[in-house]
Amino acid sequence: MSAYAIAHLQESPPHPDIAEYIERIPGTFEPFGGQFLVHATPHEVKEGAWPGHVVVIGFPDIARARSWWDSPAYREIAPLRSRHIAGDLILVAGVPEGYDPARTAQAMRDALPVE
Repeated sequence: MSAYAIAHLQESPPHPDIAEYIERIPGTFEPFGGQFLVHATPHEVKEGAWPGHVVVIGFPDIARARSWWDSPAYREIAPLRSRHIAGDLILVAGVPEGYDPARTAQAMRDALPVE
């Protein structure tokens, strides 16, 4: 099942550390089967507020996403970004093949109190 690293990064002025981070990050996730799915592209806000930038890196599974995040190669370069750009980052597993949202809806209905 696919997994994703999703970052919501705030605006920041250009900095040499950030440029170095961007140059080096692919080398940290490619050994884990990671690839950019969203990077340096505009987004449209349809509800709420979402200032800044969105980055999505896809992985074959959540174990490899975690291994990338914890890898010495990524831990080495992470401060190049985090010292200069505030943001939030999550790792999330995708839905399994054959996922049926009707089952999720039924489970919610089943959990409702009986009136």
